[in-house]
Amino acid sequence: MRTVTLHAFNWTYQDILDNLDAIAAVGYGAILIPPPLYSDPNGEAWWQRYQPKDYRILLSHLGGKRELEQLIAACHASDPPIRVYADLVINHMANEARDDRLNFPGAAELERYRQDPDTFERNRLYGDLGEGLFSPWDFNQAGEIDGHEWSDRGAVQFQNLSGLPDLQDSAWVLEQQHQMVSALVAMGFDGFRVDAIKHITEKMVDNLADRPAVRNKFWFGEVLTGGDHDEQVFLWPFLQETWMSAYDFPLFTTMREAFGFGGSMRSLVDPAAAGNALPWHRAVTFVVTHDIPHNDGFRYAILDPQDEHLAYAYVLGRDGGVPLIYSDHNESAYAVDRDRWFDVYKRADLAAMVQFHNAVHGEAMALLHATDVLLIFRRGERGIVAINKSATEQWAEFSTWGLRNPGQYRDLIHGHTMTLSGDRLSLFVPPRTAQMWLATG
Repeated sequence: MRTVTLHAFNWTYQDILDNLDAIAAVGYGAILIPPPLYSDPNGEAWWQRYQPKDYRILLSHLGGKRELEQLIAACHASDPPIRVYADLVINHMANEARDDRLNFPGAAELERYRQDPDTFERNRLYGDLGEGLFSPWDFNQAGEIDGHEWSDRGAVQFQNLSGLPDLQDSAWVLEQQHQMVSALVAMGFDGFRVDAIKHITEKMVDNLADRPAVRNKFWFGEVLTGGDHDEQVFLWPFLQETWMSAYDFPLFTTMREAFGFGGSMRSLVDPAAAGNALPWHRAVTFVVTHDIPHNDGFRYAILDPQDEHLAYAYVLGRDGGVPLIYSDHNESAYAVDRDRWFDVYKRADLAAMVQFHNAVHGEAMALLHATDVLLIFRRGERGIVAINKSATEQWAEFSTWGLRNPGQYRDLIHGHTMTLSGDRLSLFVPPRTAQMWLATG
């Protein structure tokens, strides 16, 4: 089963359709689309998608309900089928400067629905658009998260995130979220990413996904953490209280430290055993997420470009987790990011890594060699991954037990070939490079 997921960040639905053949050819098993709930159709900025105005309508600058239906159908018709995941924003509604800012969609929007019934009926997901959806009674009134409160679970769940009106877990709100998710499942969505999930109560999370009709979908949450304290307060309780998967921020931190100055590649041998990675069946692994380049507070976490390449080799070479690959259209406002992640999904090195991942999926991972700067492991009998983080060439000699022997191998990243025979293998790994050897024939 292909599990690598393309995060088509801020792509229009037509963009995805137009590139679907290329996406399938690389070997992606799923696509995470931007939040589809109603947001300003004229709002080009990516953050507009994270400020929903109405659950009952699928319409944004990226497209509407019909384009989504076409996209889902095309993905499911692919051979093999490609799953489609929706990004859900349910913690909050849009932060809008209007007198009735806690009424959604608000009087002006309801009038717009009445003035253009064909457009809004065509994009209606569920419900009666002649009535409002939420009123001030549906929101928490505890003020803004501020200062030390970012590490307080109660404040984070019941106060506003950056001015965004924070929905409470009342019976009415839960019923609307229930209907919205049920309607999306009926459309054919295969799974859901839940945005800002650490800001959401356990009651709201359970209401979303803990029902037979939706539980078999792939659910994962963005439990954004910045260190051990945040993991203890937010991430590990989330894993105990739900069965959902989560972004593997502990592994991301471990990789950053391992590839950094003074870090050791030995820490990547089995990080989950030391509590430095999520359990393999609950992890969504990544090297960059959309929050990291777009928010000043997270930009410190951007990896050096070559370290990012090496980290992708590790994430796509290792066993466990669902790898998520971020690919944007230059939404970052920082000039240094220009073209950094533009169409990265089909970059030659990443395409080779996805091919390797798919070829050895489900095969056991076993350590072959590890030093502070060099890590080599095998995947079953067919795959070898070697990662040298140092600025000097490295040689490693190790046992060939467990590998196809004799066998012909090809490094999918660089195109080199080698013949493996005998009890020992001596492998040369140039500076700052990764190799992914796959047995051929």
